[in-house]
Amino acid sequence: MGSTTKNSKIYVVVKEPGNPTGEIREVDNTLRAFQELVGGHIEAITMDEGLAVICNEDGRFLDLPHNCKFGGIDFVGTIAIVGVDGEDVADCPLGIDELDEWMEI
Repeated sequence: MGSTTKNSKIYVVVKEPGNPTGEIREVDNTLRAFQELVGGHIEAITMDEGLAVICNEDGRFLDLPHNCKFGGIDFVGTIAIVGVDGEDVADCPLGIDELDEWMEI
C-alpha cells in the first residue's frame, strides 16, 4: 500500500472463515483499518492487475482457521479483497458474484 490514499473510504469484499460468501463493506483506507480487519500485520497478495487480497501476515503462525482458496492460494483468517490503483488500494473492481469464480471454500 502506498503512503498516500486517493479516497478516505473504499469498498472491499470481506471474507471471514466459516462464512461461505463475502460481504461488501466500506472501510477506512488506512493501514490501521486493514490491520484491525485482519487482526494483525497485513500482507497484500496481488492476484492480477487491478485485484489484491489483504490478509494477516502471521496467520499461519497464529494458527488462524482456514478461510478459502482464492486465485489458487490458500488463505487463513479474515481476508479483504481490494482493487489496486498503482501502489494504492482502491474499491474492489468485482462484485461478490464475480468473485465466485476465483474462490473455493
